Amino acid sequence: MVLLPDPVWPVVVLAVISLVDGVLCLKPASFIAACFDDVGFPRKYWWVASPIKFAAAAGLVAGIWIPGLGVLTTACLVLYFVLAIAMHVRAHDFGRNLFLNATGMLLLCVATLVFAWS
Repeated sequence: MVLLPDPVWPVVVLAVISLVDGVLCLKPASFIAACFDDVGFPRKYWWVASPIKFAAAAGLVAGIWIPGLGVLTTACLVLYFVLAIAMHVRAHDFGRNLFLNATGMLLLCVATLVFAWS
């Protein structure tokens, strides 16, 4: 495994997605609020979603130049979406949010991990 991404574009795409997701979590958008409610994520902790996603975007971008940071950030995103899927399964939420959003993002993060850092 290398410590700087090659190619860089998957990392940039994942960073942009994380940034947009963070912006959507600021309020949060109605579909995100519904997802949080569906999995039983307590409202008092909703505020943590945006900083986590902004930190992920920053870590991915900085990881283009700082050895190891991008691969660590991508691995953390893989863990984040594994936990998100576990929350959906625990809540018996087997709809669009699980299969399209959480699973899709997990696959994108794993693909970035494998494609950019192997």
